[in-house]
Order: sequence, then C-alpha cells, then structure tokens
Amino acid sequence: MEVVNSIWLFFQDQILGMKWLNGLIGNALSQLGLDIDSRLGGSIQFFLYDVIKITILLCLLIFFISYIQSYFPPERSKKILGRFHGIGANIISALLGTVTPFCSCSSIPLFIGFTSAGLPLGVTFSFLISSPMVDLGSLVLLMSIFGAKVAFAYVIVGLIIAVIGGTLIEKLHMEEYVEDFVKNASNVDISSPTLTKKDRVQYAKEQVIGTFKKVFPYILIGVGIGAIIHNWIPETWIESILGSNNPFGVILATLVGIPMYADIFGTIPVAEALLAKGAQLGTILSFMMAVTTLSLPSLIMLKKAVKPKLLTLFIAICTFGIIIVGYLFNIFSTIFI
Repeated sequence: MEVVNSIWLFFQDQILGMKWLNGLIGNALSQLGLDIDSRLGGSIQFFLYDVIKITILLCLLIFFISYIQSYFPPERSKKILGRFHGIGANIISALLGTVTPFCSCSSIPLFIGFTSAGLPLGVTFSFLISSPMVDLGSLVLLMSIFGAKVAFAYVIVGLIIAVIGGTLIEKLHMEEYVEDFVKNASNVDISSPTLTKKDRVQYAKEQVIGTFKKVFPYILIGVGIGAIIHNWIPETWIESILGSNNPFGVILATLVGIPMYADIFGTIPVAEALLAKGAQLGTILSFMMAVTTLSLPSLIMLKKAVKPKLLTLFIAICTFGIIIVGYLFNIFSTIFI
C-alpha cells in the first residue's frame, strides 16, 4: 500500500504538478542573479512555472478531449440524449457536458441547438450547467493542485448541481420562457461523416490551436493575479476575508466570481494562490464554479435565447447550488486536505 501511495504522490507532484519544473525555473533564475526568495523573484518564478505548466497541460488535455469529442458531434449527442427520459436523461446530459467546450460561452450555441432540436428543456440545461463547470480538463488540473480527493469531489458535486438544476427546470415547465427563434429554428439532422483516425487527430490539433489562442490570454491574467496574491498580499488579509473567521466568505467569493470571465485554466492559478494564503477550500471552489458557470458574457448570450424569468431561475439555481457546495466543502475540508 505504501508503494502505491508513493507512486501516486510521484504522479501527482512530478507528472501532473510538475514540481521538477518549479525547481528548474528557480535554479535558472538564481543563476541569472535573481533572489527567488524576494517578492519580485518569487512572483517571477510563480508566473513562469504556472504559465508553462498550465500551457503544457492545456495542450495535452485539449488534444485528448477533442479526440474523444470527435466521437460526439451535436447530431450524435442529440440522438444519445433522445434515447433517455426523466432524470436519466439529465444525468447523461450532464455527463456529455464533460466532453464538450471549455467555457460557458462556447456551450450556449450547443444548448440552443439541442433545444431547437426538441430535446426537453431540463435536459439541455443540465448540459449547459455541467459543460463549463466540470470537464476532463478540470479533473486533471484540479488533481495537479489540490489532489485526487478534491478533484473528484468537485466533479461529482458539479454534476449533481447540473442534474438537480435541469430536473428542477423541467418540473417547473419553463418551455414558454424560451425565445421563439430558438423554438422555431429549423433543425436539419445531417449525419456526420465517418472520420478516420487521421481526421480525428487533425481535428484535435485544430482544436488545440484554436482553444489555445482563445484561452491563453486568460491564463496570463489568471497567473498574474495568482502571482500577486501569492507574493504581495498579506496572508492575514486573505484569511480575514475568505478564511474560517468570515461566515460570509463563500457568498462573497461566489458574488465576486459571477461578473468575471474565465475558464478552469484561468481560475486554477488564482485558486492555488488563495489556498496557499489560507482561504478555505469550499470558498475557493465556489469562486471557481461561479466564474466558469455564471460569467457575465455568457449570461448576456443566454439572455438572447431565454426570457428573463427563465434566466433568473437559472442564475438562482446555480448560485444557490454553488454556495451550498462551498459551505459543505468548508465543513468537511479536513477530509479532503
């Protein structure tokens, strides 16, 4: 058992976490005469390490996930979802969201397509919630920072929020609050051509390039913010605002995260820095969920497809679920950390 734990720790720290890279960058900066124990030196080391680490993981993950995604084009996903009914359909929809786009803005066109195709509204909302919040990329990235327990727990509770949210919307019969252009959109069901392995590899490469160009600026911003938090903001400040002494930390983190726009790759370095400064685990995860699921640009896009009452219900369900999850993680944080 000890051998297995040692192998796992090596995989988590050296393969996923790339701790060797941090040491390599620190040595290189020291050779250049920079004091990595100073605030400036520590910030530069943190910035370079996280940017390089996240970029490597990003490209590998996008390639792998896009290759899998090539087997689930919208037409096939629609057919899969059409075979299920009730809460089973919501569960499958939430799971399908884990192999689809990395941000909420990219998920909304698929949501509109599924809705116009006649899939139940609650099923499509389960997809819309899970797609940006939980994916295979978030699982691996969270494992590299927080460990396997936190990563799997995050994914599971994200799927639970997606299933419950979609089921609740379904039970409330909110179909009349979908805009007419979505309900009346023509849906031409064209079978996707059979792709060869070479085609799928090429598709995955194109997705890597396209997603990297879109996501990389947010990685730089997120890592920059993380470097500032990690080396310049006093630990007492973070603890007083997001630590255990503030019972409203989860609510504050959720509300602060909603207006922001980023994806899991941009929020990870901020979360890493906050955890190191004493912020509570549940508070950090609530912030991440709010940023990835309820970003202001995605809500503006969604407002074009649904009426205010349904949009408000969607925001309320997600916000309430995220806050509850945050408090639960804080209560049981000793299990995960």
